[in-house]
Amino acid sequence: MTVVGAEHPILHALRGTGAEVDFSSRRRSEYSYDASNYRVPPVAVVFPRSAEDVQATMRVCAAAGVPVISRGGGTSMAGNAIGAGVVLDFSRHMNRVLAVDEVSRTAVVQPGVVISELAESVSAATSATLTYAPDPSSKSRATVGGAVGNDACGNHSVRYGRTADHTVSLDVVTADGYLLRATRSGLEAVDPTDPAATSSAARITAELEALVAQNLAGFRLELGRIARQVSGFHLSTLLPENGFDVARALVGSEGTCAVVVAVTVALVPVPPAALLLCLGYEDVVEAAEDVMTILEFAPAAVEGIDEKIVETMQFRRGADAVRGLPSGNAWLYVDLDGENVAEVEGKAKDLLARLIERGRLKAGRVVADAAERKSLWRVREDGAGLSARLGGGTTALTESWPGWEDSAVAPENLAAYLADFRDLLAAHSLTGVMYGHFGAGCMHVRITFDQRTESGRTVMRAFLREAAALVVRHGGSLSGEHGDGRARSELLPVMYSEAMLDAFARFKTIWDPAGTLNPGSIVDPVPMMDNLSLQGIPSREWKTTFDLHQIGTGPDLDPFVHATQACVGVGRCRSSSGGVMCPSFRATGDEKDSTRGRARVLAEMVRTSPTIADGWASEDVKQSLDLCLSCKACSSDCPVGVDMATYKAEFLDHHYARKLRPLSHYSLGWLPRWLAITSRTAPILNRLLTPRMGVLAAKLGGLTTERSLPRFASRKQLRAQTAESVPGGDVVLFVDSFTKGFRPEVVGAAIRVLGDAGRSAECSTDACCGLTWISTGQLAAARTRLNRAAEALDDGTDRPIVVLEPSCAAALKKDLPELVNSDAARRVAARVQSFAGAVIDQSRGGWTPSAQVPTAVTVQTHCHEYAVFGEATQRKALAAVGIDAVDEATGCCGVAGNFGFEPNHFEISMKVAEQALAPALRRAGDNPILTDGFSCHMQVRELTGDHTAGASTHLAHILDPRTEFEPRTDGEDAPS
Repeated sequence: MTVVGAEHPILHALRGTGAEVDFSSRRRSEYSYDASNYRVPPVAVVFPRSAEDVQATMRVCAAAGVPVISRGGGTSMAGNAIGAGVVLDFSRHMNRVLAVDEVSRTAVVQPGVVISELAESVSAATSATLTYAPDPSSKSRATVGGAVGNDACGNHSVRYGRTADHTVSLDVVTADGYLLRATRSGLEAVDPTDPAATSSAARITAELEALVAQNLAGFRLELGRIARQVSGFHLSTLLPENGFDVARALVGSEGTCAVVVAVTVALVPVPPAALLLCLGYEDVVEAAEDVMTILEFAPAAVEGIDEKIVETMQFRRGADAVRGLPSGNAWLYVDLDGENVAEVEGKAKDLLARLIERGRLKAGRVVADAAERKSLWRVREDGAGLSARLGGGTTALTESWPGWEDSAVAPENLAAYLADFRDLLAAHSLTGVMYGHFGAGCMHVRITFDQRTESGRTVMRAFLREAAALVVRHGGSLSGEHGDGRARSELLPVMYSEAMLDAFARFKTIWDPAGTLNPGSIVDPVPMMDNLSLQGIPSREWKTTFDLHQIGTGPDLDPFVHATQACVGVGRCRSSSGGVMCPSFRATGDEKDSTRGRARVLAEMVRTSPTIADGWASEDVKQSLDLCLSCKACSSDCPVGVDMATYKAEFLDHHYARKLRPLSHYSLGWLPRWLAITSRTAPILNRLLTPRMGVLAAKLGGLTTERSLPRFASRKQLRAQTAESVPGGDVVLFVDSFTKGFRPEVVGAAIRVLGDAGRSAECSTDACCGLTWISTGQLAAARTRLNRAAEALDDGTDRPIVVLEPSCAAALKKDLPELVNSDAARRVAARVQSFAGAVIDQSRGGWTPSAQVPTAVTVQTHCHEYAVFGEATQRKALAAVGIDAVDEATGCCGVAGNFGFEPNHFEISMKVAEQALAPALRRAGDNPILTDGFSCHMQVRELTGDHTAGASTHLAHILDPRTEFEPRTDGEDAPS
């Protein structure tokens, strides 16, 4: 790993603190960005394990005059989680819930705990009677410390307010290293026997009291005017009538005054009954006009989205990704709750009647189905990412950016503000994608700023200044929950008087006299147009084998550069639950192993910046991509569709050009070639591969010796299974290399299932999808094989091409047209479907299987099928044939082609399996284990200790009329 900045004198001192310190060029690249428009490389990143680590780090930085930036999930859209100093990442180690007190309704947490994980812990500890209320859309990866820093709110802030309203006390480390506790009534030393800390608390208290005494009128008149006034410091909480609440004064201070090391939060009761009401409107202004009427019914949430976000969700994840929306071009989600279902349903009925009477509502419905509610909320929660890269029916807009991300007004002023705001956008020839917290008057808007050109930046600067003046004219705030940061601090003079700005500056100085804590935010701001991440990227052509133009590019922008810039940093890949992305991050908890971390390192590579300047030869990028399983889940789960599997294949192809590759690239990467040989010698080879010889063979092939090798199939076995193939049949059954080489019995079963549905199958056994060459970055060889496949399969018909192995189906569907730019390739790709997709089609045609299907199954959803054909493909197929009792392991199995067979990846492979597959196997009992993917099948063999073909089965076997299911007998070998 390249070390950059080792000459900086602070690095030796930081190592001496005992805290975990990383100042490698790769690490600095990962932490140069958050979810904002900005890029600022740090000196180093520290991962503290305790308050003592933080104190030691603070003292070192104070002595050296080096800035300190606190960071949680790195999801800040205002640029307040990056800086040119030492970044303290609390999410890695200081991420625990320390205590939950059901009686006092409080919890004590470390700052790095993820908000949704806190809510889950509270629910478990209180039998689901209490929860932590703030629920920003990024709650699955944003941390409590970050929420405290920004005073985050969330979807239910109409009912529950801001983070400040749920903060009981804060343990903080001051700029000079003292550990203090800020409470609702003052400030004290955590350790009262520490005279220096006690003295520090007394000094700060006295100076804060003087600040308040001199600004009573200003604090009362300018601050706290609307519910979402987050810009600036919350100094009105220090007023006598508010009890000298120091804790809430620090909430929203963006790490500029002290470093939070523990938080005591208030908990709230979970309502006994709740439902979602979805309302459709002509546009967002019409929707905003009805907000005050809706608020009369005391909703818990009033959230809004526009049609561009919905179109993009459907474009990226399929038509079924958004279910339950009534007609309209803009929608409000209204959460109603109460003491019982009848009460809430009555309230919903009355509200609908009132809205119909007002005449603006196009359509509305109560969403009772849990799956529909989940899909609708996912659209809202992914809004920041979806609005950044638009697709589908929208053609006027391809990418948009934060900058004017979360202004807020009083709800009664929202419609008028939005109408004027749209006029302002039009005046600057900009388009905005609107979504947000309508019930709280807080709007999130992504705007088509052009940050790459000087003319575009001139427009952006002018717009931001006029937008600030506009929101102030409507009595609003520049920020409603994301903070000011680098994006808006420069604009604070538009909103506040000079006296108030002086009070802000004095407040920061009281806490941080030397100005080392997150400098440039709120006080003495960095100019908002400085350090833009899209500015100043050198013009260079990055020749790629994959056609990346489908991502969309701007004028004169290289497609690969554009692809690496696709990540907008919202951090969905850092979630610990929901979806499949990103399995390696879930296994390690390291930013390096997140899709975002990899994207940021690639973004640095294309900059040819001082941090990573080696281009395709970069060892930093190679290291960043090492634990990427190429599962493709990010191409679907990432709101902006970052496809790291494709970028990894492209990088490896260039990185190893004219170089010796790892042995596994020749053994597993060339697997179809070797299987052509093993098919001729399978009986002899299987007898020779004793456990001892298997270990030797694995070592010779550069594979792990901890995983057993499968038995090879012979050509005779394959011929027997394809005997019922019908030349010119209704369906082309594509028999992939994995199925030919290891599971030929699946072919016969599939032919019989298709026949059961009245469809004859012609087997295609000679073509190859090139998958193993793609995953190991041998793209010339992959393209050759895909060219041949396109020629063989483009037969002038529109017959479905049914592929038994999901990963091969995905390669033919997605990679074929991207690597082979021909009409034949596109025609073939359009005909490809997975076997599960074929089952769905047959069922829609009225087919019911004659096989006696099991009553329940455990299914490992294949990542590639999930990403390319839709996350519900397996569930739909099973439901279509009458199997409703499905325990679905939605998560990567951990093998992922060559990944799990490589020696240095076995441990991570097994950790990944523990995320979904292994727990599902422990629950399986007598259920058949369904694994259409060969990699998944191999992982089940490993986890159960059953190395026979019966360890798991293919969907074709379940539906084969010849199959008779019996209870599984390998329970004693199941993982525990």
